Amino acid sequence: MGAGFAGIPLRELGLVILVAAAITYLTTGIIRTLMVRYGRLDEIRERDVHTMPKPRLGGVAMFSGFLGAVFLADQLPALTRGFMPITPEMNAVIWAGFVIVVVGALDDLFDLDAITKLVGQIVGAVTMSLLGLTWTILYIPFGGGTTLLIDQFQSTILTTLFTVTLINALNFVDGLDGLSAGVGMIAGAAILVFSLTILFDQNGAVSAYPPAIIAAALVGICAGFLPHNFEPSRIFMGDSGSMLIGLLLAAASTSASGKINMSLYGTVDMIALMSPIIVVVAAVAVPLLDLVMAVIRRVGRGASPFSPDKMHLHHRLLELGHSHRRVVLVLYMWVTVVAFGAVSF
Repeated sequence: MGAGFAGIPLRELGLVILVAAAITYLTTGIIRTLMVRYGRLDEIRERDVHTMPKPRLGGVAMFSGFLGAVFLADQLPALTRGFMPITPEMNAVIWAGFVIVVVGALDDLFDLDAITKLVGQIVGAVTMSLLGLTWTILYIPFGGGTTLLIDQFQSTILTTLFTVTLINALNFVDGLDGLSAGVGMIAGAAILVFSLTILFDQNGAVSAYPPAIIAAALVGICAGFLPHNFEPSRIFMGDSGSMLIGLLLAAASTSASGKINMSLYGTVDMIALMSPIIVVVAAVAVPLLDLVMAVIRRVGRGASPFSPDKMHLHHRLLELGHSHRRVVLVLYMWVTVVAFGAVSF
């Protein structure tokens, strides 16, 4: 059954990526046609870089690709360890994704206000945590290193904070054609490589299956969406898409690092314990930095942290005279260097 080397289901995970990409690619075309036919096009806002109205709602196509890929993974004997009844995590990520995509789709169609959207994001993150994809162990690297076992309440708060932050970081970076999808694909690939390393090191540890499956599906849906979205794009992923990418990155990294057992590593290998968090933080370092800078900038001039502006990293690179594509490729390169630097470390 395509076990790959040393029990790593490489072939199966490759199939998950392909199916996610194919379904997303085809569904995006269908959604775009429907949105254009019914005249649901995005109005040009002052902060936008694009100059022609285009449909949003690409996230719905991405979520359908994700569901298709996860359904396939559940049917493959080599990947069943990632699913119920062994682990509730895939179930949790599907329901959380559903909540996030519904909120994002409503925003794409009717422009929700920031608070409503934030409440929706929190509901999605809490859903994921309560259904079983949550931080259970927190490793504190200071003072000799301690591992905290955290209770359900603490873990729900931690998981929710982490998830909502990532959702917003990816939502912020979604300002240029192909940027969010590319960043999501690169970050997902970094977590996938990391999960494969754990599978290899621990001879197929059950805990490494869900993050590997989530990351593979994430790489697939981003790859399937990019042909429609790379400059000049024909459709935007909208908040339904960028928030979904943020949620899936949070899910994969929580799954990879929120439950590592000290006894597997011993106290010596602190870096190994911290590495999934380092990888994720590294992968989203560029959008996170942008998010932090934007909040400081807006609050500093007495505006709401949610008030949009044209001061994001990608806007500044455009102002320096780089072309649209070049800015996107430069940002891809930064993210790739940082994320894979962390993985190789």
